[in-house]
Amino acid sequence: VDSGSMGASGLAGGCCFDFNKVHEHLFIVGTEEGHIHKCSKAYSGQYLETYRGHHMAVYALRWNPFHPRVFLSCSADWTVKLWDRDLNTPVMSFDLGNAVGDVAWSPYSSTVFSAVTSDGKVHTFDLKENKHEPLCEQKVVKRAKLTHVMFNQLSPMLIVGDDRGGVISLKLSPNLRKIHAPYDEEGLLVPHDPVQLQIDKMDALLASIDVSKATGAKK
Repeated sequence: VDSGSMGASGLAGGCCFDFNKVHEHLFIVGTEEGHIHKCSKAYSGQYLETYRGHHMAVYALRWNPFHPRVFLSCSADWTVKLWDRDLNTPVMSFDLGNAVGDVAWSPYSSTVFSAVTSDGKVHTFDLKENKHEPLCEQKVVKRAKLTHVMFNQLSPMLIVGDDRGGVISLKLSPNLRKIHAPYDEEGLLVPHDPVQLQIDKMDALLASIDVSKATGAKK
């Protein structure tokens, strides 16, 4: 625990939070100053960890629905960052060129997410396919700032909201719906645990990035 993990009073105001999908006592809080604090319902008076990477307000935080260590953050500083909760610096960072109002993981793949920006664009990534650029970047409003994004839990669709009260429904193209299920040499589906498949896919991504180079790596 570093100097940022001290008493939870008297510091910058919170902007967003999200509870871990597996460890229900854990939650993360994004602040106006750009810091992210990991907290526990069991220790209401102090932070367990402070993550530093953003330098402006954090607008949204989202735990990965499959992998209990991984979460995303987005900020007014134009970036989306991918984090491993065991490291206090980001694993990956994506500069989207404008303030990022919201970010959301897909419900079907551990490596797919979408983010919306103040210039009216939706950016959809699949980190299994491309670790650097979005697979799709689309401007959907002209005179409004996009502020919210959410995946449909059953259908391949997104909804986005803007600062003028508009809501737009978008259909995902086939290349943005990939689950990456395993097939044998004959093209037959290999029996597998679909949840473990997504966890393993994210683990492979983290291993490929060499997270040991992160300055906050814990021994």
